[in-house]
Amino acid sequence: MNIMDFNVKKFAADAGTFLSRAVQFTEEKLGQAEKTELDAHLENLLSKAECTKLWTEKIMKQTEVLLQPNPNARIEEFVYEKLDRKAPSRMNNPELLGQYMIDAGNEFGPGTAYGNALIKCGETQKRIGTADRELIQTSAINFLTPLRNFIEGDYKTITKERKLLQNKRLDLDAAKTRLKKAKVAEARAAQLNTSQPEENNIMIWAEEVTKSEQEVRITQSEFDRQAEITRLLLEGISSTHAHHLRCLTDFVEAQMTYYAQCYQYMLDLQKQLGSFPSTFRSNNNQSSSTPVPSVSASSVLASASASLPSVSNSVVTSGFSELKASSGSRKARVLYDYDAANSSELSLLADEVITVYSVPGMDSDWLMGERGNQKGKVPITYLELLN
Repeated sequence: MNIMDFNVKKFAADAGTFLSRAVQFTEEKLGQAEKTELDAHLENLLSKAECTKLWTEKIMKQTEVLLQPNPNARIEEFVYEKLDRKAPSRMNNPELLGQYMIDAGNEFGPGTAYGNALIKCGETQKRIGTADRELIQTSAINFLTPLRNFIEGDYKTITKERKLLQNKRLDLDAAKTRLKKAKVAEARAAQLNTSQPEENNIMIWAEEVTKSEQEVRITQSEFDRQAEITRLLLEGISSTHAHHLRCLTDFVEAQMTYYAQCYQYMLDLQKQLGSFPSTFRSNNNQSSSTPVPSVSASSVLASASASLPSVSNSVVTSGFSELKASSGSRKARVLYDYDAANSSELSLLADEVITVYSVPGMDSDWLMGERGNQKGKVPITYLELLN
């Protein structure tokens, strides 16, 4: 019975406190009550925390989209994570494409040029798929998990303490309002001091003022203590930024490793495909067989000598050497599309025929090319001299 009485009293006290806060909050919104403002430093910290939370959520969600573009797969991973179970392993897109290419190559025959090329491409795609898995795993551990821990851990604690601070402020302002009303009532009672009952009334209101002043001191102390706790938590946001910076660096390094692996895999594949006879490489004079993307001239030429296919290297090299030694011109067929890096160079289209000749002082990797009334430097690795 005593325990029940205690619970009823506690419930009544909590209900009274909640009602007092609700009245104070409503009157503040209506402009009928004064509100204790937080100091500027604390307000700045609160604003910084909210901004950090907002952008951390956006970055985290978009990173998840980047690493896993399939929304159904993301939902499945989320459900398994909440159930604390491991999601079933499935092939990712590069691995699936690679498997299809390998199966098709085996169907067409590994001994055929097309079948062999499909198998090589499929193996490369599967390696890229493995690198993709490693990127996702590394990014999840080193980047996404720390961001999620902040949202679901540190910021939840900040939100909880901030809510407590709001409640303590409402308690303080409600106490101040009661004190103000008690003083007004006491002053009115003093003005009507005409009889004995009124004197008793003055004493009652004096006691109420004393009680309200004591309540204000207590609520002010609790508010100040909670404000300090909240401030200490919010000042930790700077450490959070420093930690997230380290995580961001890890994410960039993981991406760098991934793209470097993919580039190396494709470079090796290009060399393998370049070893096929030119009869199989040229697809009825279609320009879609171009294996080299248009990047900057310097980056293309840096890898061209090692990666671009050539037919009878010694013959081609001697042909260009003879042309450079002579003052004449030759016709040349363009092997691949080429985008000019500046106005001194000439853009090329695969399979077109242009006139080329050497100019004294020109770099050994370049010739002067002409197409009608257009002229400019062209890289020799993109050309095949015609007889």
